[in-house]
Amino acid sequence: MRLSSAEAMEAFGLTLGERLRAGDIVALTGDLGAGKTTLARGLLRGLGHAGEVPSPSFAIVQPYEPPAVRLPLAHVDLYRLEDDAEVAELGLDEWLHDGALVVEWPARLGAAMLAHALAVDITVGDDGARVLTVTVPDAWGKRWPFQ
Repeated sequence: MRLSSAEAMEAFGLTLGERLRAGDIVALTGDLGAGKTTLARGLLRGLGHAGEVPSPSFAIVQPYEPPAVRLPLAHVDLYRLEDDAEVAELGLDEWLHDGALVVEWPARLGAAMLAHALAVDITVGDDGARVLTVTVPDAWGKRWPFQ
């Protein structure tokens, strides 16, 4: 999928957010500045969030709870973490009971949590457009809105 603007990236995220449900993980990979946080911002808009959506780079986990969103969501940035023990301390699996995760730099999560994640890899084309390569897990089945 090719998206030509930040607005298109946010709209893609909004569409995902409208279909997100408890237990989902959206894993976002891409270089710095590729548009991961922009996509996450759209996803939060799709969950009903109308406020600011800061990058969680320094907080690591930015929580969003009802009534600001229809579903609890943790926006996570694992870029600064260095080992698996630090990731385990975050307790991210607890969010999946009644909420969802959107994770930037997800390789640090480990294979078990990523096995059922909707994986979105973002690259920047020569013309500045974002090229998305998406791996859609079975759990998304009929919810996947793009053909």
